[in-house]
Amino acid sequence: MLKKIYIALIASLLSFSCSVKKFIPEGEQLYTGAELNLDADLDRRTLSELQNDLEKLLRPTPNSKVLGMRFGLWAHYKGSKKKPGFINRFLNKRFGQKPVYLSQVMPDRTSVILLNRLENKGFFYASATHEVIDRDKFAALEYTLNFSEPYILETYQILEDSLPVMQDIQNQMENTLLVKGSRLDLDLMKKERERIDEALKSKGYYFFNADLLIFEADTNQYDSRKFDLYLRLKSNTPTKSMHPHTVENIEVFPNFNLHLDNGDGDTVRVKNIDFIQRPEIFKPELLQKYILFQEGSKFNPQVSRLTSNRLSNIGNFRYVNISYEMADTVLREDGTYPLNARILLSPLNKRAVRAELQGVTKSNSFVGPALILNYQNRNIFRGGEIFSLTGKFGYETQVASGTREALQSTEFGLTGSMVFPRVIFPGPWSDRFRFSIPKTRISLGFEYQNRTDLYLLYSYNASFGYFWNVNRYVYHEFNPVSLSIVNLARTTPQFDEILNANPFLRRSFEQQFISGMNYTFNFNQLVDQDRKNAIFFGATVDLAGNLFRNINTIFGSENPDLAFGLEFAQYIKGDIDLRYYRRFTQENILVSRIFAGYGGPLGNSLSLPFVKQYFSGGPRSVRAFRIRSLGPGTFVPQSIGTGGFFDQAGDIRLEANLEYRFPFNKYLKGAFFIDAGNVWLYNENEALPGGKFTNSWAEELAVGAGYGIRVDIQFFVLRLDIAVPVRKPWLLEEGPWQDRLRLGDRDWRRDNLVLNFAIGYPF
Repeated sequence: MLKKIYIALIASLLSFSCSVKKFIPEGEQLYTGAELNLDADLDRRTLSELQNDLEKLLRPTPNSKVLGMRFGLWAHYKGSKKKPGFINRFLNKRFGQKPVYLSQVMPDRTSVILLNRLENKGFFYASATHEVIDRDKFAALEYTLNFSEPYILETYQILEDSLPVMQDIQNQMENTLLVKGSRLDLDLMKKERERIDEALKSKGYYFFNADLLIFEADTNQYDSRKFDLYLRLKSNTPTKSMHPHTVENIEVFPNFNLHLDNGDGDTVRVKNIDFIQRPEIFKPELLQKYILFQEGSKFNPQVSRLTSNRLSNIGNFRYVNISYEMADTVLREDGTYPLNARILLSPLNKRAVRAELQGVTKSNSFVGPALILNYQNRNIFRGGEIFSLTGKFGYETQVASGTREALQSTEFGLTGSMVFPRVIFPGPWSDRFRFSIPKTRISLGFEYQNRTDLYLLYSYNASFGYFWNVNRYVYHEFNPVSLSIVNLARTTPQFDEILNANPFLRRSFEQQFISGMNYTFNFNQLVDQDRKNAIFFGATVDLAGNLFRNINTIFGSENPDLAFGLEFAQYIKGDIDLRYYRRFTQENILVSRIFAGYGGPLGNSLSLPFVKQYFSGGPRSVRAFRIRSLGPGTFVPQSIGTGGFFDQAGDIRLEANLEYRFPFNKYLKGAFFIDAGNVWLYNENEALPGGKFTNSWAEELAVGAGYGIRVDIQFFVLRLDIAVPVRKPWLLEEGPWQDRLRLGDRDWRRDNLVLNFAIGYPF
């Protein structure tokens, strides 16, 4: 029923014209936007940059269009009638946009603004004209700007170069943004002042700021459009701004409270840093390692920011505040003023208990409620350590399974972890990292999983590793120890039949011991939300079983496939995830993604352990195919049932996605997408014919396309995607490409129309 409603909604949206012409009042014309023409003999790149900059000044913004329809304007007109009705009132309230008429546009004022911007870019003596493009009840504007060559920089000089501060400016002029041939560009001059300010701050000029610098341009000695530029200080610049500052005293308050006398505490001095606290909240000898500046060093804002970031990343403080004040107004013999530094640290609550009731949706289409209880003890050993104990109970059932029998699962898990905000390993590792000190994590976990009518599974996990950020974009995680023991405690006759029919699958469950190491690397530019072109790159390498295999070989073990009496898995696995986000506007985004994963079974293993295998299809994969309904290769299960769920996985996965996202309003978004991919086996499996990876892998790719609706409330995204297969790889002989869209055929809809429900964006 839900699928029918969804189809009807999409069909109505596509067929609905949302014509607003009949609602436009007499004597008014709906403003549809403006076109800007630049008449100048300039190179293409300069013209393009100017065009983009000037178009941002065009006002007002016309009513928005979605898929060629002015739905927001239509909703406003319908909802503004005398008796609009409940639906129209609702649509107007949620989506309505007031009309923008030509009578509201002020083209003369816009022309003045455009000319002012051209002057700020160095183009003087320009002219502007505008013309109304009349289209019955609609109208647009066309602006034309005529201008010639800009004023070009000939020389750039520093005045008052006898002052120490001006000499410091002169010493770093090799990095100037204002080079010979630059335009008389106001924005470029602002950036140059900010660059100089940043450079001086790094040399200790604590009280200096960019507003103290003045540019003067001189065009008198040139007949052509050239100018000389001079930089000087304001005449009333304070003396303290013209000299660097040196940190003289450093005080740290690890238990700062705004409402208490924080100076009334015991002082412990470590490496010329005073730690003031009572009682001892944080061990001074450990906290000192996070502070990068020291007594006698010149003030440096970058070092100060890095210190603040390192202290915040400990995870024990509500806020971190580093302040400076002059220790003396007398200039020292070395030409510097002294500064006192105070580091104020306000700790978080030591203990916390949190309970969460979640609606869980997983990449394998299992959904259901889950209760999570978490206990956390911060700073447990007075060194920033965080102990966490998490318990989880959940019930899940598989949706979007089509004609396949849906699986149910009951899960219980208990995980304990300890995070140390430093490297637990011999050597001065903390001194090698400036942005943030790596953390050490030790975890132990147990999980009970009961899949109805299939099996009962116990799993035990342990890991030891490190994780850290190199900068805002780069993240590393390295776990030299990663252990997992899986105990298939009980199986049903139905599941035994599945295992007997697929020896590879039986082997993947029999190998109960997974011991190895793994490494993860992420490069993420999405932290810059205004970046027009952003990249995410993730890579993971997972090795297992090699250590025990080598030990058994060296010592000539009679049972080389066993460790501690358990059969262990041996494999090498790696995958990469590359995404590119092209932002046309803040919410109109084209996202492309490529995923490639490879798992090579080694030694006694025929395939990857079941929990490590790849699968394709579902809400975060190729969305036109149901969960685990693709592959491996061209394999098709003889009967669509529970067994197929376990069969259709592989050791190799290739996938590509392209998605265009656009907004309807602040919270409701839409998307068009196309997905392609499949999974394959590393070794030939007679039970899964056509599943082995070969040179003809490109012919075995599945392709699907669809449309999605998303409710995006910042911290929560509810996603509904509907998709149809475009290419079915198992129909190579009959023709894999699907050239007919038969929405009116009930059987076709049942077999081809796939509805995906999920929380969060797919990538």
